Amino acid sequence: MTTPTVPGTPAVPGATAVPGTPDVPGTPAFPSAPGTADIPSMPDAPGALGTADTPGTPDVPGVPGAPAPLVRFERRGHVAVLTLDRPAVRNAVDSALAAALGAALTELDRDPALRVGVLTGAGPVFCAGADLKALAAGGVVHDPDHEEWGFAGIVHHPVRTPLIAAVEGAALGGGLEIALACDLVVAAEDARFGLPEVTRGLLAGAGGLIRLPRLVPVRAAMEAALTGEPVSAATARQWHLVNRLAPPGHALRAALELAERVAAHAPLSLQAAKRLVRAASGGTSEDELWRVNAELSARLLASRDAREGMTAFAERRPPVWHGC
Repeated sequence: MTTPTVPGTPAVPGATAVPGTPDVPGTPAFPSAPGTADIPSMPDAPGALGTADTPGTPDVPGVPGAPAPLVRFERRGHVAVLTLDRPAVRNAVDSALAAALGAALTELDRDPALRVGVLTGAGPVFCAGADLKALAAGGVVHDPDHEEWGFAGIVHHPVRTPLIAAVEGAALGGGLEIALACDLVVAAEDARFGLPEVTRGLLAGAGGLIRLPRLVPVRAAMEAALTGEPVSAATARQWHLVNRLAPPGHALRAALELAERVAAHAPLSLQAAKRLVRAASGGTSEDELWRVNAELSARLLASRDAREGMTAFAERRPPVWHGC
């Protein structure tokens, strides 16, 4: 069996097609109207999205009685940093965190000034996966108002903006599935990746058993799925599951450096490239890929940014992108 080595996703429910073209499996529409949900606009300084009164969460400094954000949202120029913030439970996902992350991703796509998102976790662990205590109590690990977004508000979320995972510590079970939903992964050298669901009588049903075999050798994916044993960051790098390694404690810093390199380029070109790569790795037919390739190429060629890019090249100066 031959598997592609580029990240891919199955068809995403709710993705909007490019006008005049059918949906391409696994890819959000390009371009489309900003936003997919009616959420409050974000401040320019680090802020909160989708806060919930979670037991054990500290109050927001300076706001007595207010719950701390479950996902912190910070703008750094053209890059947004999204931080899962339940360190007391190793950033395990419950419905409130899923709603917060889904809202943060929506805001990322709605803001035309943001070109790249970096997703990380507070504390020493990226994400330990689903909150099993919440599940055992009858809870869910998706946003009840947006079930179409899937686990953690991300695994089926049609995000146009390139997304980089910055992994410290462990990305296990649903934590790995969150990383697999991202476009690039930067990991600390002591990070670990795994799908331990079989050790709990569960299934890695949030994309782990679908996306992992598209990224790594099939037998490697099968071993990870059947043994439930985690692999080192070095092994994940050899498998091309991880793009870059960083010293322990510096995954976010390295991810931001990568994000800045990506964010230096034309926003519409980035979105189109992401869409086409995901479609190509998701099983879309060759004829359909070439048709969509031609559609996107024509749209970009007619854009203001394409004219700016060519003019800047001729004038030997850095381009100034407008996102249109």
